[in-house]
Amino acid sequence: MDDKLRGSLKIEGRTYPIFIPKKNEEVYRRARLNLQKRIAQYRTRFSKDVSLDTQDFMAMAAFQFSLDNLYLAEEKDIDTFTDKIRQLTNEIDKYLQEK
Repeated sequence: MDDKLRGSLKIEGRTYPIFIPKKNEEVYRRARLNLQKRIAQYRTRFSKDVSLDTQDFMAMAAFQFSLDNLYLAEEKDIDTFTDKIRQLTNEIDKYLQEK
């Protein structure tokens, strides 16, 4: 437990206890700031809808981050590239065998 810091994460006026790996402290700070910015964006965008509250904005932000994560995972999906490389390799092999 020596490599972790005990701290608190404050989001939208609520405090959550958290243990943070020392080496990742800055990343956690930036993540919290990103979340706060996203919540603020939704709050501004939907400011006229009085039926929405902080929990709604947090849910919207969480959903957007989830979508972003899935899009990034798809971009890093190497199966598509592996299949294309395999196909091109086979075509090159066929061409070379014909010569």
